[in-house]
Amino acid sequence: MNYFYFQDGDNDAYMYPTSSFFGAEHDGNTTMKLRFVSVVTGAGATTEIDTITITIAAGSEKRVSEAIATAANAPLAANAGFIVIADNLNQDYLTTDITDVSAAQDS
Repeated sequence: MNYFYFQDGDNDAYMYPTSSFFGAEHDGNTTMKLRFVSVVTGAGATTEIDTITITIAAGSEKRVSEAIATAANAPLAANAGFIVIADNLNQDYLTTDITDVSAAQDS
């Protein structure tokens, strides 16, 4: 199984199985919201959704969406199942179009 990893600050990191990814919304010129099943309440919850907001380069929403889809479907051998989407602490991003991340747990 593949996992998405996000870190928006020191001692503030999140990891989700790719199977908990609901989808993405390009909600501004330079932001995308990625929504996941809550890491706190789990798959049985019907209203709790965690939102990860990534800052992206203007006009890059299609490239970023393609990069996320490609990474999610990569064979485990390619990444050992660990996919960094955005890590502010280490300045490590899936693509150069991603420049920042913030997370909000709904639960």
